[in-house]
Amino acid sequence: MHNPLLKPFNTPFNSFPFENINQEDFKPAILDGIAQAKQEIAQIVNNPADPTFDNTIIALEKAGKPLHVIAEGFFNINSAETNDYLQNLAQELSPLLAAYGNDITLNESLFQRIKKVFNDTPKSSLSEEEYRLLDKTYKSFTRNGALLDAVQKERLRYIDKELSTLKVKFSQNVLHETNAYTLHITSEQDMDGLPESVKSVAKEEAEKRGVEGWIFTLQFPSMMPFMKYAKKRNLRKELYLASSKKAFNKNEYDNEECVRKIVALRQERAELLGYETHAHFILEERMAAEPKQVEDFLHNLLIKAKPFAQKEIDQLRHIASADDIDELMPYDHAYYVEKLREAKYNFSEEALKPYFPLESVIKAAFDVANRLYGLTFDRRNDIQKYHQEVDVFEVSENGKHKALLYVDWFPREGKRAGAWMTSYRGQSKFEGQNIRPHISIVCNFSRPYEDIPSLLTFNEVTTLFHEFGHALHGIMADTVYESLSGTNVYWDFVELPSQFMENYCYDKTFLSSFAKHYKTGEPLPLVEIDKIVASANFMEAYQTLRQLSFGLLDLAYHTNQLRPDDAIAEFERRIVAETQLYPAVEGTAMSPSFSHIFPGGYSAGYYSYKWAEVLDADAYAYFREKGIFNREIAEKFKVLLSKGGTVDPMQLYKDFRGRKPSIDALLKRAGLISN
Repeated sequence: MHNPLLKPFNTPFNSFPFENINQEDFKPAILDGIAQAKQEIAQIVNNPADPTFDNTIIALEKAGKPLHVIAEGFFNINSAETNDYLQNLAQELSPLLAAYGNDITLNESLFQRIKKVFNDTPKSSLSEEEYRLLDKTYKSFTRNGALLDAVQKERLRYIDKELSTLKVKFSQNVLHETNAYTLHITSEQDMDGLPESVKSVAKEEAEKRGVEGWIFTLQFPSMMPFMKYAKKRNLRKELYLASSKKAFNKNEYDNEECVRKIVALRQERAELLGYETHAHFILEERMAAEPKQVEDFLHNLLIKAKPFAQKEIDQLRHIASADDIDELMPYDHAYYVEKLREAKYNFSEEALKPYFPLESVIKAAFDVANRLYGLTFDRRNDIQKYHQEVDVFEVSENGKHKALLYVDWFPREGKRAGAWMTSYRGQSKFEGQNIRPHISIVCNFSRPYEDIPSLLTFNEVTTLFHEFGHALHGIMADTVYESLSGTNVYWDFVELPSQFMENYCYDKTFLSSFAKHYKTGEPLPLVEIDKIVASANFMEAYQTLRQLSFGLLDLAYHTNQLRPDDAIAEFERRIVAETQLYPAVEGTAMSPSFSHIFPGGYSAGYYSYKWAEVLDADAYAYFREKGIFNREIAEKFKVLLSKGGTVDPMQLYKDFRGRKPSIDALLKRAGLISN
C-alpha cells in the first residue's frame, strides 16, 4: 500500500507531508504505528539484561515516535481543518489510542523494570534532567494504574476508553452548534450602530451563502463586533442566547450528558487510583499542589477584585439608564463597555483597527523575538501545509535553523473556535542530533475582504502575542528528552511565556513602532497610544471576576460537588454566584461548551491563567526595571523557556528572578492596589 505516512517524509526539515497524503491514509498509518510501538515495548520487556536507565527508561522514551508524529498530525488537522470523515475517524481512533496507552502503563512486566530502575538508581548517578525523566516515567505509571489489581486495571481501561470517546464527541458537538447558527438580517434599520467595516464583512458572508442582506455567525470575529455596536437590543439578546446555548439545545448535539459522564468518570478514575477527587489527582503535579491552595488563591483574588468590579458595572448601568434600561443584562455588557470606553478614553477598538493590519502585528511579534532572543523568521514556500491559508516560517538563531512555525489566522467551518498553539514535532536530542521543533499557531481573526487586509482589534493583537509566547516556549526548547521539552511543563506554569508576551502590547515606544495605518502608513497618533496604555486596566476587575468564575466552576466539577440531581445550569449558578454581577439568563449554560476543561487539558487547572498572571506580571516588572529589551535579562528568561520540564518550575523562576514571584505586581497592574 502506498502510504506516505508509513515512509520517510523526504520533505524539508522532515516536515509533515500534508499535500502528499489523503485523509484515508491516517487510519492504517496509526494502526501500523500502534503495532510498531507495541513491538518496541515488547523488546524492552523481553530484554534479558538487568533493567537500567538506558535499556528501560530511555528505550521507553524513544518507543512509538512515528506513532506520536502521525497522531499529532491527525488531531491537529482535526482541530484546524476537519470534515465529517475526520470527525468520524477521530471517534474511532481515540479509544484505540487510549487502549494503546493503557497497554503501556498497565503492563506489569514493563512497570517492574521501571520500578527497579527507580528504586536502584542513585540520584547522584544521573543528571538533573535524567532524574526528572526517571521520576516522571515512574509517576506516569503509578498515576495511571500500574499499582492496581487486575479487576481495577480492567475498569481503568474502560474509563479511559469512554473518556477518550466523550471528549471527541464534546468537541464535535460544539463545532456543529457553532457552525449551525446564523443571524440573518435583511433590514438596514437592524444594522443601526454597526461600523461600515463590520457591515461589509457581514454582507460578504451573506453573498457567500447566496442570500440577501447580512449574515452574522457565532465565530468570534463576526459575533463580537455585533455585540459591541448593534443598537437593537433584541438582536444582541438573540445572538447572545445562541452563543450561550451552544450544545445546550436539548437536541442530538446537547453536551449536558457528556459533561455529567466526563465528570463522573474522572471522579471514579481518581478514586480508583487512591485520590480523593480528580482535582487532587491533577494538582499533585502542579505548582499549586492541592485544591485548598487553589480555592484560597481564587477567593483571595475575588475579595480584592469584586468591589472594583461592582463599581465598573455601576458605571455601565449609569450609561444604560439613558437608554431607559432598568436592568442591565449580560447581552448588554459588550455594548455598554464600548460606550464607556469611548466616553472615558475617547476611542473605540473598531476605530483603531486600520492601524493594526495583521501583517504588521506579525512582524512586530517577530521583532520582539529578535530583540530579546536574536531569532529571525523567514517565510518558506517549499513547506507543505494543510490549507492554502497557512503560512510557514523558518525560525533561525545566528543563521542556524531553530524551528518551523506554521500560522493559520482565519475562521473556517472546519476549524474550531478560539486560538491555540500546538506542535507537529517536539524538540529532542537523539543520537547526536538536535531535532528541532515544528510549532503551529491557530487563530480566528477577521478575514481580508475586497482590497482591505485583515485588520485586528487591539484585543486580537494581544491574542496573537499570547499565542506567539506559547510558540516561543516551543521554539526555544533545548532539552535531551522530548517528553520534558518546550511546553511539557506543569500546566500552571505553561501560561507564563504567553501572558508575558502580552505586556509588550502596552509599551508606548514599542506600540508606536508598528501601529501604522494600513493605507497611508501614518503612525497611530501618540495621543491614541496614550489612551490604549491608559485603558490597560479598563474593566480589569470585571474580567478578573469572569476568569475566577471559570476557575471556581472548574474546581467545583472536579472536587466532586456535582450532585446526581443537579441540573447543569443550576449547578453553574450556585457555584459562581459570588462572582456574578448580572442576572442569570434562563435557558443558558456555559458548561456544555466549556472546551478548556472537558475535551481540553485544563481540567482542575483553569485557575492557572490567573496563577500565571502573578508570574508574568512579576517577570515583566523585572524587565521594566532593567529595560524591556535588556539582553542580559532576556538571556535569563531564554534559559527559563529552553529548560521545559527539566527543572522544577519554581526553581526555574527563582533562577530567573532571584526570588519567588510576588503577587503585588499583578495587583498593581490590575489597579487593585495603589502603585
